[in-house]
Parts: sequence; structure tokens; C-alpha cells
Amino acid sequence: MTAGTALKTLLERREIVLAPGAPDSMTARLVEAAGFPAVYMTGFGATASRLGMPDIGLLSQTEMTEHARNMTRAVSIPVIADADTGYGGPSNIDRTVREYLQAGAAAIHLEDQAMPKRCGQSSGVRLVDAESGVKRLRCALRARGSADLLVIGRTDALPVAGVAEAVRRARLYQDAGADLVFVDGIKRIRDLEAVAAAVEGPKAVSVVDGNETTALTAADLQELGFSLAFYAVTALFTATRAVADALSHLRSAGTPAGGPPQHSYTEFSRLVGTDLHAELDERFGG
Repeated sequence: MTAGTALKTLLERREIVLAPGAPDSMTARLVEAAGFPAVYMTGFGATASRLGMPDIGLLSQTEMTEHARNMTRAVSIPVIADADTGYGGPSNIDRTVREYLQAGAAAIHLEDQAMPKRCGQSSGVRLVDAESGVKRLRCALRARGSADLLVIGRTDALPVAGVAEAVRRARLYQDAGADLVFVDGIKRIRDLEAVAAAVEGPKAVSVVDGNETTALTAADLQELGFSLAFYAVTALFTATRAVADALSHLRSAGTPAGGPPQHSYTEFSRLVGTDLHAELDERFGG
């Protein structure tokens, strides 16, 4: 079963699919180990982990697809990948889809921002016109052909132009053939509820730590009609806080002893699959 088919099967069960964000392959392993059925390769996290910089369109197509390829190799659950704007014109979008297919991604989302893009939760987002957003999706769908890759149409119109325009674009992207639609930039419960009520069919939502939408549970989101939920920054923000606390303790105490909880060497070795490679060495090594 391909990754795309596996994700389709999950979505057909009509139980909301929770996909925590992973900034890197190690975190993706932790997502899988925690029992989640899918993982979200967040562009925000990828940019932070690779460059230590903000999500302002700095990573190239090749860097993002390489990131996806490493992640799909690290886990057996479907990887849903951020494909930004497609990284250029129609030929770039065509190549982007083919590269993500070769990387083993289960799904990608394409957004209707103008370059240079921004994180959907931040200020400074600029949109292309809705017709251009539709054309991007149609180009991606043509490049996909009959392959098992889900294409998610994302609109960043809500913080720029309001709920009504975001809903209008989401419906246009559904009509263009997107497998799911995704209104990003939702921070308030009332906006989330408005989108849920106005957009029928398969749709994704991003729940971002620090926003009031975190008060809604997975059951709440499912009842509202969402098929897929991203938790893009939960692991990233938790990890950076933990590292900062551990380093602060080390700096002040002069020893890691007594610092924040951490994995043991044995636990970490198990997470990265050391046992498999030890067995390979034992069986086939010189």
C-alpha cells in the first residue's frame, strides 16, 4: 500500500485524522511512536530546524523535498508535506509534485500566497488572485495524474480578506478538484466554526498552540466536520522550551544532573532504531 492510499484509507473511516507537526525526522519518529496515524511535515518547523530562521519562503523546492524524503524514510506512517506555493510557475509546480511523489509523500498542500510567502499565522501575507490559486491546483492535479498523492488546496485569505473570501476560495479549490481544502490562519473559535459551517466536504484545520482554538478537542473538530487536523508547532515549541531549560540548568549548575527530564541513552537508542543496525552488524558484519 502506498502512503497516499494509506492516508485515503484513514480518511475514509470518517474519524478525524490527527497529524502532529514534525520539524525533522527524529520528531517524526516520536509522532509515530506516540501512536498517531500520520505526521505533518511543517514548513515552519523545517525552516527552523534546517536554518534556525523564520518561515518566510527561505527554503527551496529541493531542500523541502529532500526534507520530506528523509522523513518518509524514517517512519512508516503517511507524511503530509507542506509544498508552499509550488515554488514558481507551472513548470515548477509540475516538478514539485513529481519530486514529492518520488519522496514518498502521502499528500501535499499548495497555498495561494504570493512570493515571498509567510507563515499563515503571521502578518505580511500577500495573496495571488483566486483564479491563479485555482490554476496552481489544476497544474498540480495534472502532474499527479493517477498517482496516489492527495492534493490539498490551502487558502491564506482569512487573515487578509476575511472569512467570506476564505470560504469562497476554499469552494473554488474544491471545484478545481482538490482532495481536501485547508483554510489556514484561523486563530479564533468563531472563525473556525464559520469555516466549518460554510465549507462542506473533506477539509483540514491547523490548531496552533497559543491560539484559542486549542480549547477544542479532536472530538469537537470531528463534530464540526473536519477530516484532518494539523498540530504544526506543538512538538517544536515543546522541544525548544525543553532544550532551553536544560541548557539554562547546565549553565547555572555546571552539570546536567537535576535538570529537566530527558530520555536515557537506552531509550534514545531504541527510538532511532539502533537495535536493527546492531542486528545487521551481527549477521553480516566482518
